[in-house]
Order: sequence, then C-alpha cells, then structure tokens
Amino acid sequence: MNVLVQPVKGSYRILFYDESHIRGVGIVDISESPKGVRPDHYRLRWGAKKIYRNIPTKELLLSFRQTRVKLTRPDPLFESFLNDFQVGFTYTDVCRMCLIEDRITRLDPGTSVKYGPSSEQICYDCARRELRREVAHMGHVGRGALGHMEELLKKYRDIDRVLASIQPENVKIGQTLFDRLEAHPITHTQSLLELALPRKFVDLAMVDTLMPAQQLAVDAGLLFGKDLLVVAATASGKTFIGEMAGVKNYLEGRGQCLFLVPLVALAVQKYQRFDERYGKILGSGILIGKSRLNLPDNRPIGDRNTNSPLLVATYEGLDHMVRCGGTPGKIGTVVIDEVQMLEDPERGHRLDGMIARLKYLAPKAQFLYLSATIGTPKLLAKKLGATLVRYDERPVALERYLMFTARKEKIPAIKQLAEKEYTQISSKGYRGQTIIFSNSRARCHMIAESLGPRYAPYHAGLTSQERREVEKKFTEGKLVGVVTTAALGAGVDFPASQVIFDALAMGISWLSVGEFNQMSGRAGRPDFHDLGKVVVLAEPGATYSRESKIPEEEMALMLLKGEMEEVAPVHDIEQSSEELVANAVVCKGDLQALHEITESMVGTVEPVLDELIGHQLVRQEGGKIVLSDLARVMAEHFIGMERLLEIRYLVTRVNDPVEIVAELESRESRDERSGETKGRSGKGGKEQGHRGSGGKEKKGKAGASGRPDPSGPKTGGQKGRRRKKGA
Repeated sequence: MNVLVQPVKGSYRILFYDESHIRGVGIVDISESPKGVRPDHYRLRWGAKKIYRNIPTKELLLSFRQTRVKLTRPDPLFESFLNDFQVGFTYTDVCRMCLIEDRITRLDPGTSVKYGPSSEQICYDCARRELRREVAHMGHVGRGALGHMEELLKKYRDIDRVLASIQPENVKIGQTLFDRLEAHPITHTQSLLELALPRKFVDLAMVDTLMPAQQLAVDAGLLFGKDLLVVAATASGKTFIGEMAGVKNYLEGRGQCLFLVPLVALAVQKYQRFDERYGKILGSGILIGKSRLNLPDNRPIGDRNTNSPLLVATYEGLDHMVRCGGTPGKIGTVVIDEVQMLEDPERGHRLDGMIARLKYLAPKAQFLYLSATIGTPKLLAKKLGATLVRYDERPVALERYLMFTARKEKIPAIKQLAEKEYTQISSKGYRGQTIIFSNSRARCHMIAESLGPRYAPYHAGLTSQERREVEKKFTEGKLVGVVTTAALGAGVDFPASQVIFDALAMGISWLSVGEFNQMSGRAGRPDFHDLGKVVVLAEPGATYSRESKIPEEEMALMLLKGEMEEVAPVHDIEQSSEELVANAVVCKGDLQALHEITESMVGTVEPVLDELIGHQLVRQEGGKIVLSDLARVMAEHFIGMERLLEIRYLVTRVNDPVEIVAELESRESRDERSGETKGRSGKGGKEQGHRGSGGKEKKGKAGASGRPDPSGPKTGGQKGRRRKKGA
C-alpha cells in the first residue's frame, strides 16, 4: 500500500492506493502547536463509500509508518510534520485532474501534456477531455477534425497550442501549422547562351539561366520538337518553357505558336507580356470572345490577327474559329496552359475535343501541356502521347495552417492575418500581400468592405477597367489584399505571399484537391517572397448546400491530405454530341478521320452518331456524314443535342423569344439543382456543399475576368448514360 499526499486549499488529501487503484481517501488539517507541527481533524472513507468518518490522528501516523509516503509537490508545512515524526517521503508527478476523480496517473515527459497559463502538466486522457469540452462550444465538429486535433495533441503535448486552431481571437499563427512544404535546393542549370536558341530570342528573353523545371524540359527534348506534359509548381517557370519552344519554332520556320489559356484575363495578361517582350522580333495577337455589351470597357484589346506569329487565345476563342470551319495557318507549337481543366465538368469536354482537333489540323506541331497540379500525370502523358516532365519541388517554401473558426469570427481572423502579413518585408524588398478566396461574388464584396479601404474585391462581375485598377494597385503594393472567388484560382497572376481560404467551396460545390492545390500555389513567388503561407479557415459543421454530407472542417482535412485522382473524364450524351459535330466540321465529315479524332481524345465519349442520325441532325452518305444546318449550329454555338432539341421543340410552340429563353433558363436551373445531389467522387472531390451566404459563384461561368470565353451559348443539363469510346 502507498500513500499519496495532495495539498488542497488549506488541507491535505491523503490517498491510499496500490498500483493505480485508490482504496481509501482521507482529509487532514495540519497546524503549528507548541509541540511542533501536528495533524488535526482527520476524516477517512474506504472503498466506494461516500461518507467520511472521523479517525484519531494516531491512526494516520501509524499508516504513514507502515507505507511509502509520496507528495505531489513540495510543501514545507507538511514536510516539517513528517520530519518531526521521522517519516520518510519522496515526490511524484501525477495528474491533478485525475486526482479530482480519485484516479492516479503518473506523469513523465512522454505522456504529460502542458495545460493552462501556468504550464501545468496533465495526462493525455484529461487533456483530450478538456479539448473535447472546448470544441463542444463550437457546436458540431466532425470526427475527422476532432481526430486531427487529437493527433496534434499527441504531437505537440500542448493543449493551448491545439486550442489555438479554434480560438482565432487569441491565435498565434505558428500554433496552427499543419505542415511545411520545403523549397528545392539550389541546383546548377544551364544559361540560355549554352542552349540551341536563336540569339534574337536570348537577347529579349530577360532570363540568364534556366530554372530547374525548365532545365528538365530542355533535357527531355523541348528544343528538339518533343511533345511534353510539364507538371511543376506555380512560379516554377512553366510559361517560359512554352516561350522557348514557340519562339524558336517560329523563327526557324516551323510555324506560329498558339498559347491557349482558360480565362480571358489570363489571355490578356499573357498577350501584354509577350507583346512587350518579343514585339521587336515577332508580332503577337489575341483571340478572345466578343462581349455582347458595346461598352468602352469591353472594347477589343490588342491585335486580333489570328495569323500572328505568337497568338494568345482562350480555349473557346480558338475552338470557335475551328468549329466555324476556320483553318489556322501553319502551326509550329501549341501550348495548352492549365491542362488540368480537362477535369472541369462543364468545360473539360471542350478542351479535350479542341486538343484532338488541333492534333488533326496540325499533326507536325509540337504540343506542350502545362499544369501545376494534376493527378497521375504518367497516365495523362501517355494518353496525350507526350513525355512527362515532373518537378515536385517548390521554388519557395510553403507553410500551410488550419484553423477551425465560427463564421462570425472569419472576417476578424482574416483582418488580423492579412494586416500582420502586410508588415512583413521580404529580402527582395516586397511587402507581404494576401489573396482571400471565398465562394461567391457577394461574399467577396462583404468581406472587402468589412476589412477596410486597403482591400478590394476582384471577380468576373467587375468591368475590365475596375479589374485593371485592382491589378495595378496590388502590383504596386498599395493593397493589403484582394478578395476573389475560387473560380479565379487559375486566373490573373497576383504576386501574393499569403493565401487565405474563407470558404472551401466554389459556389455550392466543394473544391477538388487539384483546385485547392492550384489556389494554394498562388502563395509565394521566387522573385518576390522568401516564404508562402496558406491559411484555411474551416467552419465546424458548415456546408454550402442541404445535400452535403461532409462539413467544412472535414473537407479541409481531406483537401490538405488528399491526393489527386487520375484525369479520366467521362463525357455524357450532351457533351459527346457537341464534340462529335465539332470534330465532323474539322474533318469535313470523313468517317475514318472522325473516328481517329474521337479516339485521340483523353476522355471517354458516348456513341451518339445513331441518335444524331435518328433526329435528322446529320445523315450518312457512304464514308461521310453530312451535317444539317442545325448540327452546324450545335458546333458553332457549343450546344449539345438535347439542348438543341429543346430549342427546336419550343420554337414550334412559343412565339415570344423572351419566353423561350425564360423556359430554357428555368429548365437549366432545374437540371442544375438535380445535379447538385450527385457531386463528384474521390478524395477531396466535388461533393456538393450547401449554400453559403451571399449568392453563389458557378464554376465555369466566371464572366469577363475569370470567365471562360463567351464565344458560344452554354449547354443545358448534362444527361445521358456513360459508355466507352466510339463515334
């Protein structure tokens, strides 16, 4: 039997135990008398009894002499009493919270957890209970998030550090670190003068030596016409890879360079860069859709000559020309930027089809596919017939932080984090600036207005003049941060040191792992910053649609830990029919060529030819198919078969065009709502979230800045069965 003595509020608890099982509990007072320090008023209870009995103090002394006495901490008064009666004692570390519940848990550096302002040590089980009690104040927290915090508790052995992730008002950002992605070590790379590049290009390139990803591309045959899939982090120099090949191929007589991007704003940015840098040796052109509004802000930008040596275009801008029967000139290089858009549920089939059509039209051209984030790139490279160049290292280290935050606390937390980052000056002399991603345009404005005048919203609903003004102020360091929608994750290149996620959704749909990584990669640029930071503010229990089964804090962990899945899109009847007629335009209806184009697509398409014939949209004549006028409308206006049939039906029954449009829009809305329950499967994939405040931002409909090019109307609901490839 052992005795443990615990000082408590002027008296002492005496615990009799063997191993860790308490057999009895006593309470005794100690006071000084003329004879020395003596015990007084000794009470004791044994076993499961609740009532204490008064016991003569001599029984206490007898017990002490028959057992080993241990003190939970130094206490001069009690030690004097033990010394007076020649009772030996030692000290032991035990969990105070366990003692309250009549349990004894010994502490050591491997099991104890720091707790409270006095850095008291308690056991892991008690610390876990305290953590759960604190988390309970936030409402529902998913098992995954709670498990994550318990893992942090095991790792850091500091409950206050873990609680910092759910107490943003007291946060120290370092306490919420999720992980750190280190920068690559400096490696030797070649100078441009050592490469087989035209001297005219080298003199204007404003680059002395290659970055590591660029060196890998050169080693893989970039300057000898090899088709490459380049997967490397943001700011690793992928654009310059396309410039080297494109300008070299043109100057050596192989044909023009097409540089294709997903967004209008990105096209304008690339065009301005290329025109400024290479204007002395070759002309640059831009091909984007025309706005339906004739406003000064929407007037055409740049040279619209499609035969320019260096033509920058949006996917839909170039594809519209091809779908209308236009034939590009001699093409030497095709650069597909942000090729991960193949996975986009609304636009992926069009990018897939466009690549196949360009391969048919320019079989000798060099194709370069660029992406910062893509799943199983080896398989995609094989499907594209390209050599994989993969560089996983980052040019700047990236720290990722996770905080669990109530919605009302998000904006104050954003303000605190962004203002602190703005005070940091990098070794290159630039202030730290922040991009804040939210899920809707209305939420962007609300956040920006709440944060103050040095913050600005940036999204597709702004005019081009408003967007350019925000871009200019941010580049000049006059803005602490911009608040934008997730739809612009692959948009304009803001040189930010910090990215904050106010929401992990795009509209009402959860981000995929690829989209999340793409947006996270915006933090930290080698020419500006020493370190990038990503802060995820996840609201426990929150979703963005009623159908969602995954709360935001669980999604945060899935995205931070997730792995991207293989790029293997499956195109439904609506998408497949649209691509088939577009392919038929390019090959002039030749069935053998049509089959070859379709087979070269990355995704799986449906065999829709018989249905198109059945609806008299096309007819077969020998080895060719002939498109009707309506089928050509499908191709030119990016419309699928089912959408076209709806329009044809309504035109025969409704005279007012406005009523027809209203009916089409209402049907499209119904299709979208029914589609929201399906989501996208996979790790961190697009499970649909529930509605967030402030409207919604729909993926792929981002308008003038983050928009896909509006060269053709959008299709209706995505329907149909999924089958294997075939025309």
